[in-house]
Amino acid sequence: MPNTSTRPKRGRRNRRVPREDPARNELVSRSLESAQQCLFNQDYGTAFVHYLLVLNLAPVLKDFASESFRFTLFKWADELDSLGRIQDLFDCYEQALELFPTDEVIINSMGEHLFRMGFRDEAAGHFHKALKLKPDYPEAKENFYRVANWLVERWHFLMLNDRRRNHKYQQAIQKAVEGGCNTVLDIGTGTGILGMCAKKAGAAEVYACELSKTMYELACEVVTANGMNGRIKILHMKSLEMEVPKDIPKRVSLVVTETVDAGLFGEGIIESLIHAWNHLLLPPQSTQDPSRPPSHAGRVIPAGATVFGMAVQCLEIRRHHRLCVSEVGGLATAAAGELHSPVSCSSEDDSTEPYTTERLSRLPGGYTPLTEPFNALDIDFNNVQELEGLCSREVSRVRLPVTGEGLLDALAVWFQLHLDQQSSLSTGPKEDTCWEQAIYPVQTPHNFPLRPGDELIVEISCRDAYLRLCSVAVARDGRENNPGPSGNPNPSLNAEAELCSALACLGTEQSSGPRDYTMLECAEMALLNNQPYHDSFRRALAKLITNLKDARSVQGPSQGQGLEVMPLTDPPSGPMDPGPDPFYVLDVSEGFSVLSLMAASQGQVKAYSSVEKTQHQAVLRRLAMANGVPEEALEFWLNQVEDEQAVLQRPSREKLWSAIILDCVETCGLVRQKLMEKATLARCLLEDGGQIFPERIVLYGMLVESDTLLLESAVQGQEPTLGFNIAPFINQFTVPVHVFLDLSTLQCRHLSDSVELFILDLMNTNANYTNRDVKVQASASGRVTAVPFWYQIHLNEEISVSTFNQDSHWKQAAVVLHQPLAVREGDWVRLAVTLQKSSISISASPRYCCEEV
Repeated sequence: MPNTSTRPKRGRRNRRVPREDPARNELVSRSLESAQQCLFNQDYGTAFVHYLLVLNLAPVLKDFASESFRFTLFKWADELDSLGRIQDLFDCYEQALELFPTDEVIINSMGEHLFRMGFRDEAAGHFHKALKLKPDYPEAKENFYRVANWLVERWHFLMLNDRRRNHKYQQAIQKAVEGGCNTVLDIGTGTGILGMCAKKAGAAEVYACELSKTMYELACEVVTANGMNGRIKILHMKSLEMEVPKDIPKRVSLVVTETVDAGLFGEGIIESLIHAWNHLLLPPQSTQDPSRPPSHAGRVIPAGATVFGMAVQCLEIRRHHRLCVSEVGGLATAAAGELHSPVSCSSEDDSTEPYTTERLSRLPGGYTPLTEPFNALDIDFNNVQELEGLCSREVSRVRLPVTGEGLLDALAVWFQLHLDQQSSLSTGPKEDTCWEQAIYPVQTPHNFPLRPGDELIVEISCRDAYLRLCSVAVARDGRENNPGPSGNPNPSLNAEAELCSALACLGTEQSSGPRDYTMLECAEMALLNNQPYHDSFRRALAKLITNLKDARSVQGPSQGQGLEVMPLTDPPSGPMDPGPDPFYVLDVSEGFSVLSLMAASQGQVKAYSSVEKTQHQAVLRRLAMANGVPEEALEFWLNQVEDEQAVLQRPSREKLWSAIILDCVETCGLVRQKLMEKATLARCLLEDGGQIFPERIVLYGMLVESDTLLLESAVQGQEPTLGFNIAPFINQFTVPVHVFLDLSTLQCRHLSDSVELFILDLMNTNANYTNRDVKVQASASGRVTAVPFWYQIHLNEEISVSTFNQDSHWKQAAVVLHQPLAVREGDWVRLAVTLQKSSISISASPRYCCEEV
């Protein structure tokens, strides 16, 4: 036992308590008071400087001042952002994180700024760090899911799950390596699977390059996990920047790549291969020196490609790319001028994309072929002279016999990728492939009718290393019909007036000058073509204005809003002068919207639009004039609001809104961020009897079994990836919600009827809740893999629109379950639906006892 009588050892002296510094304390106190005063005066920059001084001198005040400091930081950052002082903005965040290095709110906010400015890799890192600090932080979780879709696009999962494609690449690489190609460069390595195939086949040296920081880091992890660390050199750079011997010691004998998109050349494969042949690859095998061993000659996998095309009729494509209606919401649209999407092969505007992409087999309503498939282009990736001459090739014309009757809406394009002389992959619309098809929409304001016996004349070129296809003329009854000057049909072809009119905007070389048109995004185009949506809004607005007029007539003049009636601006001179006080309507829809103009057309309404682009405002003004809407009845709200972040405010100090139109659902199928917060503010800005449109949103869903959704959401084990361990690494970027879904064409089995899942009431805050359990009975046996959902948007008690119908401009979304849930017919499934700041999440669990329901 210890010697209790032993004198205790002398311990370490207590640390001296620092003396109070009165001058320092006075400085802290005065700076804190100044910070609070500046904050009250909305002088956020000065307030931020004072808070920095206070918290650096007196860290003990961090807990006390953290909320005010955050608020000041965020306000000052928004101000710096609006002034374009980006470096100052990030300097402020760096200073804030020195004080609060584990503050998940500040870290997440900095990520949001990074994401908005295009720094997606860096943004993802901040969102991921915020989630590590607080795993249940809803804003960081939603932000990470959104940025994950940018960083690791969903086609990565489909491609890695495509075992047939992976196996064919593996066979071609193995054959090349065994044939003597023992030094390999994988351009655009992604997860590193092709480079690992080369190493597994026995290549002596394997190099890989990847531009994306996220994919580069992922590839490094994958290579290490598969025991090839140090055996494959991965470079974080673009192949165009690589040099010998700076980056790789010598030229390689084999380049493998899959830097192709639906239009073949869209990911820059031509430029990459030209650079590779000139700087990174050994010279190709020469017919003049067949004795040269393969290890001393260069080659590329894939060896080449053949591009195919086909003319199609498709309503879904048509309504997303050009105006299809002559009237919308009671407004004639002729005065809008030519409207179309920013997808065009026209040489008049370099801001347009030459094509978009679709999976033809999953387009709602399907498509109708109007011609047989035709050969548009052949390209040899092992011929550098052919690659270098591609962009300077003369425009070729192809005459296509028309085999089906219908309206020409697009040229659909796909290709056959020749890996080597024996093996190829097809991306055709009838193939089970991970690729979509390229769509070249017809951009003409008129219908373009074709019938059997016609010949469609198509021009094919490769300007700017993009494959471009453009319909320019039709030959009918032996005559080629071309558009006349200024886009008008040739008067000598009166018998072909309909066809010539349709051709008026197809050609570019024959036109005497550039066409006057306005571009709308594809989703905005589909919205404008959605007649049931606008008709529903017209009826709901008319009913509200009628009710408000009736209420004012009962109350008497100047009592309509319970406030002194004063004009918003100078009294208008025109039809609105002698009338009663107007009703004020604000439309804060995202993008292009005609709802404000529809409100203004009701009469006695002063409508404000949030349309921002000058060109779009001009379209609305032309429509207003053509439809007899007084000029002063429509104004543009963002032209008057100093702070775009504060769109929701009174029309003037003395006025309130009669109606506020909120954009509630994104085109992708999700509820818009901060919707409920906006609704709460909007309710405070309404006059008595005023209304938010819509007044409530009802969420519906069902149970489905869909292998397609599983394949598009996560890599399904090691079998499809040829035994390589890739899934755990790329599946870190799996997001639980699959967006831009066409439920009507999704390959799935319905395992239940549709059920009501949740209600968002924008007019009655007391009716809302944050959690709801819904019990769903299985109508068939199977595996529940996902819960697709959509919305019924109620404008008022009688009028509603659905985001799940044939005319909808919205897509649907689905929650993909982390683990499929096996059910038998008659079983009950419990769906837990949660709302966190406008973000809805759904989880599923079994409930087998019917008595509990």
